[in-house]
Amino acid sequence: MRQHPEPVPHSVIWTPEFLSYRLSDSHPMNPLRLELTIELAESLGILAESEIIRPDRSSEQELLRIHTPAYLAAVQKVSAPDSGMHRENRVIGLAHGLGNDDNPVFPAMHDAGMIVAGGTLAAAQQIQSGQARRVVSIAGGMHHAMPNYAAGFCIYNDCAIAISWLLEHGYSRIAYIDVDVHHGDGVQHAFYDDPRVMTISLHQHPATLWPGTGWPAELGDGAAEGTSINVPMLPGTPDSLWLRAFHAIVPGAIRAFEPQIIVSQCGADTHREDPLADLALTVDGQRLAFRAMRDLADECCEGRWLAVGGGGYGLIRVVPRSWTHLIALAAGIDVDPATAVPDSWKERARRFAPDIRPPERMGDEGRVEFDRWSGSVVAPVTGPPSAERELARIDTAILETRRAVFPLLGLDPDDPRD
Repeated sequence: MRQHPEPVPHSVIWTPEFLSYRLSDSHPMNPLRLELTIELAESLGILAESEIIRPDRSSEQELLRIHTPAYLAAVQKVSAPDSGMHRENRVIGLAHGLGNDDNPVFPAMHDAGMIVAGGTLAAAQQIQSGQARRVVSIAGGMHHAMPNYAAGFCIYNDCAIAISWLLEHGYSRIAYIDVDVHHGDGVQHAFYDDPRVMTISLHQHPATLWPGTGWPAELGDGAAEGTSINVPMLPGTPDSLWLRAFHAIVPGAIRAFEPQIIVSQCGADTHREDPLADLALTVDGQRLAFRAMRDLADECCEGRWLAVGGGGYGLIRVVPRSWTHLIALAAGIDVDPATAVPDSWKERARRFAPDIRPPERMGDEGRVEFDRWSGSVVAPVTGPPSAERELARIDTAILETRRAVFPLLGLDPDDPRD
């Protein structure tokens, strides 16, 4: 591991209370992924380089920045200890997206949602106060929750709540970059008509994956037109093409917007082993995506970077490594993907999941080298799928997004220098 020559004030938001956000014993979003991440980061000596901040629960007033009073009341009612989810409560719950397979009701769900939101708020407060410039809260990233209903495993939208808080505490230009495999629909919805917030989401194509939103034509409303940017990618997109698209769109848009802080949703479900989606990134590619966002914060925002977790359902082999890299990058530590995973951590992982082989290294030997977008679309090819066909498809996606939004930012969509 290599330490950054000039350490940047940074912190990690962590409390064992985050593990209370457990939708059910069989639900794919198992908080085990958080516990194993923290243990891996600790076993590699990364947490020793960070200040650990234990958050408080958010207040209900903070939740009301984004959510409606009726929704908060519904969450509390259906998850109260004496609820029993009798018929009336089931009807109330389902009307607010609660009690279905994605968002099952669990005891004290309101409290669990408040501690996750409180974690991301604590991260925002650390940066706003000047106590840290980079802060990570891996329990956050609940980007699908809408004002009046739960969605996609998300009860309260901590990302949007923290952005709203920052807007009230001295920030007037905030960039939100979402690299989860699913579209960051809840955050886009919250700020779709607010020109102070730019939302950028890179995700699997909405024609192939829930929630079915995140088309390039979703640009923002009114004075905010041009501040909603969506980059959909077809199933099977690997590291090299994903990174080509990221660098063809995100840096230019961020530099044009000139944000004061970058908020990153760092879902790890873009991985090729993720059971719920179809992109083909490796941990190596995810690490470079996180590093690119950190470096943009250093370049454009005086280092102010708030990073949260999100999706990711490879509980043993993927999420702990991916988010350990995230924590390390915030600390200014470069963990070589060839670094061996400590035996003590592998043994603990085996106890949790004896049927899953733990990873041996901190990377997957992913092919992360990529050619930068040159401003031209590769000519279509015929015949079986090929590298040329995949390149043509990603370049077509790049141009579609750039031509939709770049003119609204004063940029030339066909010029790779923008």
